[in-house]
Amino acid sequence: MEKRLRPSLQTSAEEFLKSATKGLIKSSKSSLKALIYSLTPSSDLASSLPPSLYHSISQSITKFKQISDSQTTTTTPQSAPTKRLRRSSRHANNDETDSGSQNPEAKLENAKQSVLENLQIYAYVALLCVSHPKNVFSASDLLPAVRELHDNLILFEESSVLLSEIANVCEEWWKEQLPGKETLISQSLPFLVSRSLTLKKKVDVHRVYLLREAFTLFDFEDESIEDLKLLLIRCVISPLYLKTEDGRKFIAFMFGLSGQLVKEALAMIRSQIPFGKKSILEAYADIVFRVWKVVEGKSKDEIEKGFLQELVESAIYASSGSFAASIRRVLGGFITHRTTDGIEKLLFRLAEPVIFRSLQVANSNVRQNALHLLLDLFPLEDPDATKEVKDILLEKQFFLVERLHTDECPDIRVAAVEGSCRILHMFWEIIPSSTITKIITKILDDMTHDACNEVRLSTVNGIMYLLGNPQSHEILIVVLPRLGHLLLDSTLSIRAAVVDLLLLIRDIRTFQFHKVVSLDILLSILSNDQPLVAQKVTKLLIPSYFPSKVTPEEACNRCVTLIIRSPLAGARFCEFALSEGASLLSLKKLFKVLINFALSPAKLDADQIDGLLVAAAYLCINLVRDASYKAALKEELSSEKLKGLLHSATTGRAQSSVCDIISAISPDSVDGLLEQCMSLVTNCSGLHNNVERQAEARSVHKMMLSCDLFDDMFEALTMVLQKTAHGCHAKFGTELPKPSVSSTKQRKIKPSVRISAKRKPGSGKKSSSTDASKFEEDYALVVGIAWQIKDFLISEVARKAMLECEILGTAFGALKIISEVSIVQCMQCDYMNTYPVLAYTALTLHMSSENVGLNGTKNRGMKDCADAARSSLERTLLDQTMDHLLDCTNKLLGAADCKMSGNMLSRARDINGLAHRGGQKHREPQSGASSPSDSGKWLWRGTKSTDNSTHILLNKWLDLALGKPHVKLGDSFLHS
Repeated sequence: MEKRLRPSLQTSAEEFLKSATKGLIKSSKSSLKALIYSLTPSSDLASSLPPSLYHSISQSITKFKQISDSQTTTTTPQSAPTKRLRRSSRHANNDETDSGSQNPEAKLENAKQSVLENLQIYAYVALLCVSHPKNVFSASDLLPAVRELHDNLILFEESSVLLSEIANVCEEWWKEQLPGKETLISQSLPFLVSRSLTLKKKVDVHRVYLLREAFTLFDFEDESIEDLKLLLIRCVISPLYLKTEDGRKFIAFMFGLSGQLVKEALAMIRSQIPFGKKSILEAYADIVFRVWKVVEGKSKDEIEKGFLQELVESAIYASSGSFAASIRRVLGGFITHRTTDGIEKLLFRLAEPVIFRSLQVANSNVRQNALHLLLDLFPLEDPDATKEVKDILLEKQFFLVERLHTDECPDIRVAAVEGSCRILHMFWEIIPSSTITKIITKILDDMTHDACNEVRLSTVNGIMYLLGNPQSHEILIVVLPRLGHLLLDSTLSIRAAVVDLLLLIRDIRTFQFHKVVSLDILLSILSNDQPLVAQKVTKLLIPSYFPSKVTPEEACNRCVTLIIRSPLAGARFCEFALSEGASLLSLKKLFKVLINFALSPAKLDADQIDGLLVAAAYLCINLVRDASYKAALKEELSSEKLKGLLHSATTGRAQSSVCDIISAISPDSVDGLLEQCMSLVTNCSGLHNNVERQAEARSVHKMMLSCDLFDDMFEALTMVLQKTAHGCHAKFGTELPKPSVSSTKQRKIKPSVRISAKRKPGSGKKSSSTDASKFEEDYALVVGIAWQIKDFLISEVARKAMLECEILGTAFGALKIISEVSIVQCMQCDYMNTYPVLAYTALTLHMSSENVGLNGTKNRGMKDCADAARSSLERTLLDQTMDHLLDCTNKLLGAADCKMSGNMLSRARDINGLAHRGGQKHREPQSGASSPSDSGKWLWRGTKSTDNSTHILLNKWLDLALGKPHVKLGDSFLHS
């Protein structure tokens, strides 16, 4: 391109411009720049190019207008818009071929695009001439061409590239301060502002800001300027302008252009306050402050008496706290610059007439808003007043804030406490020591015992903020122990905040946190509190009991000392040690030390052994997350060591911890380890209402699953169920179920988990099975097993394992018998419980939903047509269970006829009858079905099981038992 253009420089300016328009725009720009910048003042082109450029631009604009007029004349409203063809070398080569095939509209459009592209070249040439580094071209010679482009800028709305090129020329002209610059802004400035609002690029905002002085040339009182005013008002709400420094400076400058513009812009800001984000409101605060500093006269009065005075009153009388906070953010632009000359006087003049009386009105919302505003403005004073007047006003403010400490509104008390601490933090030097002592004493002695949780929490937060001022430390060292009782507060957030306070003072050299709260209380909190608080206490104590700056041996000894002193606290300490910065390597060494202590013959009591083993379990769970440490622990804990740990564990909690360790490391051999662990799940009397024992049982469940021994454990539980089911048969005459079809696959039961012969159902003398006290003991075990079965169903892994057990049918049959006795005998035996019925029904639902048969396998279809025909007559397992439960309730109602009041019996029959009917029409009772029980039974058998209402009774059982599992079975059913 450059080779083609360079010869034209030797001919004429017209030839040069003609050659420049023949190439592609993008490729020609670099060549044009190189050629024009190479010109010298002595070149002929330096004087001939500007008039030639003006002539070419004028001709192109005239041609563009003619084409536009022709398009307007030839195009009807119904005509479809013609597709624009891009001008390229490919099109240029085929102009003669295409010209004959194009319609007139297409020809006009191509011609129009050609003119626009030529004008882009001319505009770029003009820009190069204006910005020539050697000032080769005369500004007066170039001005006609540039003005011609500027004056017709509005014609080229459809070509954003040309508009941008023209704006660039005008912008460069203004920046170079060339003659006639004022004639090149009326069209270019609105375009640049509109472009910045449309494209939303920071560079465009910067360009507008650099041209800000040009806006002073506009007459903003003229009606013709309305469009530009609208664009400028849009800048006030543009996030891009508000977020950038240049944007905020430009908006502030814009306020000085016109008094009417000030009013409209302030009104726009006022309308945005309720919806503005924090950053937007802070930007408005900065803008209004900038404006206030520079404007004078009526504009300044408009800001002070119109805008700011209204903000102060609105901040007090706002309908909501969030709205009041938004207003205060805008006022913050002045409050943060109160040291600026005139600001202090202005704030006092605006706030003093309304704020003090607003602190004492009956409306709590107004009092609260006024308090927040006073805290922001504190100290509110007249800079021109005498010292005596200032002191009186300061004392008045302290009096009103202290009075609000006992306000009836909790939110006001919270703000008063935190605000007082904030005032002390910021203005400690100017506040009399007697006032400081009075405020701190009031907070620590009275507000820490406030009935409102938020107020007590505010005292802790306020003291933490006050500690940021070192001058407060001397008095706080003495009075902070008065805050210690809050560590025993009933509210979790308050206890957590107190520990945060202790963490803060731990890092202050002059404080000792254990003098604020005793170590015994901290250890008690660590032992028993929620994980959030316990973890914070661990962070507080870790530099003392497991420091990283001493040798690992010393750190381990300190931790063991903690466990020996307070076993539960030491265990919780180990639980959170990793999350609070302890290294895995050091925790591995600590784990080894704890295991050795637990296995050593040292004289340790049961609680201390508990602490060591629980701590070791926590460490093990954290360590095994890293595969390399898991392998090391697995190698460290041999089968003999694990047996020794189980032997040392004399309590259920300790045994549960050993089970957790076994689950975590998954040892290769578990022979001889499981029989003792099995006692935690088989000796389960009272398990259903003991949360601690439930956690221990879950540890055993998890261990059995991890060691692939769940079937063995479930068999042991099933044998207890079978034994109790036989006891039900012997004691109450309940019919035993038919034995389920056994699987062809024979299971290998390890000797370590076999149930001894004396516990097998049917063994021994029959009289021992029917012994009343013995049966009650067995029934108590069944309740615990029922709880475990329900718990298995909650866990996906345990549920899958249980539903795949081959003896599932045996367990289900035993539960069926025990559930029947639990219902029928609930009026005669006080120890009957809902959990066997819950386990029975829940197991039914899961087996039915997952299509599991009684032998623990999924029903996969029928082997032959005979089986299919027989199966179609059989009821589903869910239907069988429903029928069984209804039969049991009928027996219960029949037995209760002579023992229940008429009203109670009627209600019980209503519940049973509702389940019987299931929404179906009644049939007449069969002959012989004279009793209520018989007729109810007959109605149930005539009901379709697919109707949802047939499950009402089952849901009733579940709702009653789950809602009140501690209520006796008979009371749960009959008194509901």
